[in-house]
Amino acid sequence: MADERTIRALEEKVAELRRLVEEDGVDLREELALLERRLQALRRELYESLSDWDRVRLARHPGRPRGLELVKRVCEDFYELRGDRMGGDDPALRGGLARLGGRPVAVLFHHRGCSPEEQRACRGGMALPAGYRKAARIMHIAERLRLPLVTFIDTPGAYPGVEAEAANIAGAIAECIATMLSLSVPTVAAILGEGGSGGAIALAAADRVLMLENATYTVISPEGAAAILWKDAAAAPQAAEALALSAPRLLELGVIDEVIPEPLGGAHVDPDATAQAIRDAVIRHVSELEGLALDERRKLRYSRYRNAGNCGVKAKAD
Repeated sequence: MADERTIRALEEKVAELRRLVEEDGVDLREELALLERRLQALRRELYESLSDWDRVRLARHPGRPRGLELVKRVCEDFYELRGDRMGGDDPALRGGLARLGGRPVAVLFHHRGCSPEEQRACRGGMALPAGYRKAARIMHIAERLRLPLVTFIDTPGAYPGVEAEAANIAGAIAECIATMLSLSVPTVAAILGEGGSGGAIALAAADRVLMLENATYTVISPEGAAAILWKDAAAAPQAAEALALSAPRLLELGVIDEVIPEPLGGAHVDPDATAQAIRDAVIRHVSELEGLALDERRKLRYSRYRNAGNCGVKAKAD
């Protein structure tokens, strides 16, 4: 059975041979082709039998496409809106207006930051109440302008600090959930990496919920569940299995509507291909929803949340 260290060592060897071929003109094409085939076979062997804990680790991979750069790959003409109209703003939860496949849409997304300084400012994608109030504001703008709402989710959860509690983080999240569920425009959510707790649900109460193949969606982190239930954070792999947090399992339960395939090895292996897969899936679901009458969409939305997880049967209209 292949492991990550073997694959990483082979990737380094392939990169070195490719450099010798492309830059130094050394004739090693046959050796390079052989190693590339071997690397592909090892990746297939490893990634076709991932555990839920393996998927957690892939969802957290630092090279995973996410945030503003991912939105710019998926959408055209993104124009950011700032501020919650109460004197606050938050770089960890961003949004605005864009075009997607030629149609105008409203967009919301978690942003973890690129540089170490930006990552600290964004608190790893954990938003403050100001971020969720801004999100609710953009949801209302989507309703007023009759624009489909598309959300991209990648957060361990809302920020758990004292300042967030003092500013009513629970109320801000509740407002987002209630607003999103009441919208008359089509809504599509895509979970890109970590989808943690209420911080994720605030942007995921959509008509359609999609997940990348190695993303996670859970009420609590595996480490948190392990510390509570097993009194040992080292039991995180066991907790991940018990939480049923992976995209294939959530699809069976009817919690999500589609699993978006990732390149072999994870989304970080080919960010452009990942972005194109997300774009194609989101455009397809927005188009399908736009073809439904408002009453039918509302019935479907109500039914999916009443029936999610009900014996693995996906929600259907009454």
